[in-house]
Amino acid sequence: MKDTVIQCTTFGMGHTNIHDLNMKLIKKYFDILLQGSEYPAAITFYTDGVQLVAEGSPILEQLGQLEAKGIRLIVCSTCLDEMKIADKVKVGIVGGMPDIIEAQMKASKVITI
Repeated sequence: MKDTVIQCTTFGMGHTNIHDLNMKLIKKYFDILLQGSEYPAAITFYTDGVQLVAEGSPILEQLGQLEAKGIRLIVCSTCLDEMKIADKVKVGIVGGMPDIIEAQMKASKVITI
């Protein structure tokens, strides 16, 4: 999976009105990803997904562990600014759409969760 990019575009996983379910699924996803031996080259965060790298996110620990393994966590600066949470980012590198596009173009597979 080394040339794969995972895109996080929601605060949680999936599209449901049950916020706890969205959070439970995203936490489980990253827990299982960390248990494996293959990791993506990068994980991008944009739109509501940027909230996952900010203070109060239920998956900061998992994201920190992935970052420590060398996985690039790319966070959309425009989204952070619009949501007024740029000062709350705890993991990842704040980049722009060019950084996200570069990661996508280098990937042989892009997975949106």
